[in-house]
Amino acid sequence: MPAFDVAVIGLGVMGSAALAALARRGCRAVGIDRFALGHDRGSSHGTTRVIRLGYFEHPSYVPLLRAAYALWRELEAQSGRSLLTITGIVEIGAPESDLVAGTLRSSRLHGLPHEILDALSLMKRFPAFRVPDDFIGVFQPDGGIVRAEGAIEALQELASGHGAEIIREQKVLAVEPYGDGVRATTECGEVLAGCAVVAAGPWLKSLLPQFPAPIRVTRQVVGWFAPANHARAVFAAGRFPVFLLQNPDGLFYGFPADANGVKVAKHHHLDEAADPDRHDRTVSAADEAAIRKMLKAHLPEADGRLVAAQTCLYTMTPDSDFIVDRLPGCPGIIVAAPCSGHGFKFAPVIGEILADLAVAGGTHHDISRFLLKRFA
Repeated sequence: MPAFDVAVIGLGVMGSAALAALARRGCRAVGIDRFALGHDRGSSHGTTRVIRLGYFEHPSYVPLLRAAYALWRELEAQSGRSLLTITGIVEIGAPESDLVAGTLRSSRLHGLPHEILDALSLMKRFPAFRVPDDFIGVFQPDGGIVRAEGAIEALQELASGHGAEIIREQKVLAVEPYGDGVRATTECGEVLAGCAVVAAGPWLKSLLPQFPAPIRVTRQVVGWFAPANHARAVFAAGRFPVFLLQNPDGLFYGFPADANGVKVAKHHHLDEAADPDRHDRTVSAADEAAIRKMLKAHLPEADGRLVAAQTCLYTMTPDSDFIVDRLPGCPGIIVAAPCSGHGFKFAPVIGEILADLAVAGGTHHDISRFLLKRFA
């Protein structure tokens, strides 16, 4: 008999959410990660993540987001931690841009509260911004911030509290079918389970070389910039919302100021392919310049000293949608990756979906957009 019902490989936010959901259902579950808790080598660090309802990527994500919001609040209540802060979000660009047009499509289809601001109204309400006359902003009151490291800690504490075993700083070398279940081979031995959830992010292909979907790992950079002394108040939470902004240089996002300053990044950054074990984790002048160009144009009072910066990794599909499915030919291996740089906010509902698949064999959530057959 296998030692565990389910083995979860990778304890970033998706794996941690799956482990917590499985443990709450009474499963004998084990989670294994190659790094220590709170590491900065993958895709789940960086203090904060954006959460939003009017999803420009596709309206089909909105029902999952509604479920995720409720589950984040439930996790807060269970853990006693503050994880979700609602600041509102403004999404800025030309009316025909993917960002603005997509946000409006999702908001209208699902009846989400939103307000359209012309350029002048936008700058009057949020005086930190400078935008051209032909830009508009879509303000959604439900947008806000998820605390990244705190979320993972809360999920793992919940999992442990319900009996899950957590193995840290142990590299998994392979995951493969074994008898009626699966075997995870680690540096220190073998772990046998009835099935496995692989949420290894950028290390997915090294664990499952037969994985059929084309995925690409890319290097990202986020920076924290000191606002001008006379303008600090306009970047404070309560006066400055989470934002997304699309201009001819790309899509950018940012947060109200914290102790380090205003956190800003360019989505997809320089679009550099990366080896997760060997990518450059230093932040160069070119990295900084890619972000500063937007600051100079649209947030000039935040174009101050670079206080801190970090790299992280995206694991991308060609269509930028998630993958949540069983591995073809290996029904005991469930894959939860990659999230294409926009998955963190969904973690608690994806965790429930993964537990559904592992325990019940199916889920009531619509995951048709995330199945591997789309790459056939």
